Amino acid sequence: MTHWFHRNPLKATAPVSFNYYGVAAGPPASKICNDLRSSRTRLLELFTDLSCNPEMMKNAADSYFSLLQGFINSLDESTQESKLRYIQNFKWTDTLQGQVPSITEDEAKEVHRSLKIAAGIFKHLKESHLPKLITPAEKGRDLEARLMEAYIVQCQAEAQEVTIARAIELKHAPGLIAALAYETANFYQKADHTLSSLEPAYSAKWRKYLHLKMCFYTAYAYCYHGQTLLAGDKCGEAIRSLQEAEKFYAKAETLCKEYGETKGPGPTVKPSGHLFFRKLGNLVKNTLEKCQRENGFIYFQKVPSEAPQLELKANYGLVEPVPFEFPPVSAHWTPETLATFDLTKRPKDDSTKPKPEEEVKPVKEPDIKPQKDTGCSIS
Repeated sequence: MTHWFHRNPLKATAPVSFNYYGVAAGPPASKICNDLRSSRTRLLELFTDLSCNPEMMKNAADSYFSLLQGFINSLDESTQESKLRYIQNFKWTDTLQGQVPSITEDEAKEVHRSLKIAAGIFKHLKESHLPKLITPAEKGRDLEARLMEAYIVQCQAEAQEVTIARAIELKHAPGLIAALAYETANFYQKADHTLSSLEPAYSAKWRKYLHLKMCFYTAYAYCYHGQTLLAGDKCGEAIRSLQEAEKFYAKAETLCKEYGETKGPGPTVKPSGHLFFRKLGNLVKNTLEKCQRENGFIYFQKVPSEAPQLELKANYGLVEPVPFEFPPVSAHWTPETLATFDLTKRPKDDSTKPKPEEEVKPVKEPDIKPQKDTGCSIS
């Protein structure tokens, strides 16, 4: 999946020591700070650890966030903020400005679930935390609502791609596959539209990816819709549907080339080189030729000048974000522990604030070599 889904670079972050000399005025406070430092370091290490699995990532994230919540929310479960809410600033980089391997069924399920969880996390941030920012995010920054919405929708679309691959392999009804492909194309179109008002200098590459995926799955929708029409003895309409699939597939091929030539954040994936991509081209060609043969020998139907309207609705398989909640506050946080943080001892010259000129080194992402391209096979 690494070389099929476009990804913006991993966000990098400046080191945080959690050393509050004078403020952390007792052993409980010092322990909280030490645990925060080690749990944050561990979480960041897992981002580039190829041996990391979803359970390891969740456990590390829960460990860190259960401790961090004592700096965010009041311990009495009221709506009040913690007295430590503004003691620490964090600095992050900005992701925009600053062949398909065979996978097992279990792996496919993990990819599908992980993308739904990711969508839920982005949704939670957008709805519950972005409104609380002291300074609204600047246009085009990661915490701006438009970018957050694009991430949510892209995660949903990519999760549905796994559903489509599975439906094709299990030979589900063409009508269902066409509907899922149509809904997925709409997701990609929505994500692209969300980014349309951003500066092309840093959004063009991402948008090319979203646009090519929209065309690709629109071609899938028309292809399988054509099969449905043929099964219903509507051969003329089936031919027109397949012709439309051919048009969108050719457009997706062109966009793949443009995507590869467009400069922008993130590594460049090569969708057109994947067997999953090439298989669709052959399927469209062969199905269209079959329809044309049968129309010449059996049906003798007129081919409409207008493409059929795709008003397809999948009755199952649609992806919704998995609701996200932070883990419970760590048991180490008690009123007595909080009392050992003395903000009156905070230095006037607050060294915890990152300096404006401080640079954050980019994350060195692992170079994952593509496996042999065996096509979109989920077994």
